[in-house]
Amino acid sequence: MSGMPAPSIPNLLTLRHSRGGSGIRARTRGRGGASSSATAQHTPSDDEVIQGTDTDAAECRRSAVELDYLEDPYAQFFKAPGSRPARRKEPLINRGTYVRTTALDMLIEVFLSSTAEGGERQIVSLGAGTDTRPFRLFEGQKQGKLIYHEVDFPNVTKQKYRTVESTPKIRAVIPNPGFVDETEKTWRDEALPNANQYWCHGLDLRDLSKPDATSLLGLRTDVPTLLISECCLCYLSVEQASKVVEYFKTRIDRLSLVIYEPIILSLDDPFGKKLRDNLKSRGIQMPTVETFKTTSEQEKRLKDAGFESCHSVSVRKIWEDWISPDEKERVDSLEGLDELEEWNIVGDRYSISWGWKGIDLKGWRLGPV
Repeated sequence: MSGMPAPSIPNLLTLRHSRGGSGIRARTRGRGGASSSATAQHTPSDDEVIQGTDTDAAECRRSAVELDYLEDPYAQFFKAPGSRPARRKEPLINRGTYVRTTALDMLIEVFLSSTAEGGERQIVSLGAGTDTRPFRLFEGQKQGKLIYHEVDFPNVTKQKYRTVESTPKIRAVIPNPGFVDETEKTWRDEALPNANQYWCHGLDLRDLSKPDATSLLGLRTDVPTLLISECCLCYLSVEQASKVVEYFKTRIDRLSLVIYEPIILSLDDPFGKKLRDNLKSRGIQMPTVETFKTTSEQEKRLKDAGFESCHSVSVRKIWEDWISPDEKERVDSLEGLDELEEWNIVGDRYSISWGWKGIDLKGWRLGPV
């Protein structure tokens, strides 16, 4: 796993407010190492910095749950050992967390409902970290068999195992977690209710971009599959990210893909320049930000990858078009949001893109509404 992209992308809000934070996307991955001082006794390795970025994701999720933006009974269990209580996030960040999570839940629900008749389907989440989505899905999964794979760094997946194994509420959903072998790189529970399966792989994603990449244990190539990247592929080189997608595309005929990541409409406007300087100062590279700067370019990216039908929208448009008036009113009532200008700026600089091949996902054609 050494050399994988490292520190988190700077919170886009800090480019206006000059203060720390997590951004709409809670956990993200970047390239480069942590800075050090002459008096520092220990400089975190790239891997240590990468693993630490997931803590912020858990805090953002807990903040949104505690303030009733989201329902997630498992979020409370994912925090670093000995960490302080999660700091309440700013309303702008809470709304961003809500919109991203809700939009992905909508797309996943359409995928599951569209494939329920066939009985078996599969989800593969790249860079999953402490994501609680599989536990929520298994808890409510009544129709058809769901095989859920998560891929992340070995230390991250081992910590997730320890949390699952020691938490009765999660064990009620994943009752028999266990490592596949003594290497402790993959753990799973293949005997869930309703014939569901959960697999968690400790793996450097770049290994999947290599010509000699081995198959993921338990991966089915004969069932409809949804591949998810939440701010994960954006930290690989464009070529590596394409090859990771190709790994699944060449093996699975009925494949769909959802990508959530930043876009920068222009790196030449004041906002774009500030972001570029901020990334550079931290030694972070985000190749897709430089390459796919608009939703149209994200759509072309998926078409070039061989997906038959492709769409991409900004987070701001998702809030405007996908969230019902009643739900908007409920969310607004939780805290209120005065920084509408900032919301529009930040919301336009994150996108969700999706496409599919070999499978008819009619509900995805214009996005869930």
